Amino acid sequence: MEAAPDIGIIRLALGFALLFIPIALSLWLRLKIVRQLFISAGRMTAQLFLVSILLIYLFEWDNAYVNTAWVIIMIVFACGAAIINSSLRFKYFFLPVLISYLAGAGSVLMYFIIVIVNPVYIFSAQLLVVIGGMLLGNSLHSVIVGISRFYQSLKKERKRYYYLLSLGANQNEALLPFYREALLASLRPFLANMATMGVVFLPGMMTGQILGGAPPDTAIKYQIAIMLAILASVTISVGLALYLTSRKSFDEYGTLKQGLFL
Repeated sequence: MEAAPDIGIIRLALGFALLFIPIALSLWLRLKIVRQLFISAGRMTAQLFLVSILLIYLFEWDNAYVNTAWVIIMIVFACGAAIINSSLRFKYFFLPVLISYLAGAGSVLMYFIIVIVNPVYIFSAQLLVVIGGMLLGNSLHSVIVGISRFYQSLKKERKRYYYLLSLGANQNEALLPFYREALLASLRPFLANMATMGVVFLPGMMTGQILGGAPPDTAIKYQIAIMLAILASVTISVGLALYLTSRKSFDEYGTLKQGLFL
């Protein structure tokens, strides 16, 4: 199979014409998101072009230390994005969320490369950076959903939490229903995508490999493996993030601390 033809700058610019559809709908319904649409599209374009330049050099150097450092940088940025989008304060939550990502995405990434792909060079930028980015990107959304749901539920249902404590439950037992609801909320969208994959839509990694000229059976096997890896990464990252952040969120009396939220 031949690789997909390149898209020229002019044709890519024509692709931006598709923005007129959501812009027109926004103006008609007064959604007030035109500015946000332009900012989001602009940031995406700038960031992806910058990353493409960086990846060219990463692939050329293919240095184990540089590749590992870049994955760590990605994890740090993912932590910051998760905390900001969950409306939490850095000083309380950065370290717990960082540990969650390192244990979740980091461990699953190494398992995927060493055990499943089993290349000669495990620190290849093509694997370490690209697969790491896929795991972190999917984990990021789930961690934001999980943490946001957990603390929003706690704020809204404090009486429920204190009622469970008053019945003699320890803190972990009183928080268990909130853990359960938050973890389910973070996993359900991903599980729904997995269940409809191949029938309703073709996933990104598989599509990219086929466009790159890989045989469909190879692309399918990689897609199955990466989806299972993402599921494991999401589960570990969200579960640990909920548990570790909750250790920082309560005083010795089991009361939710003040000043945790932005």
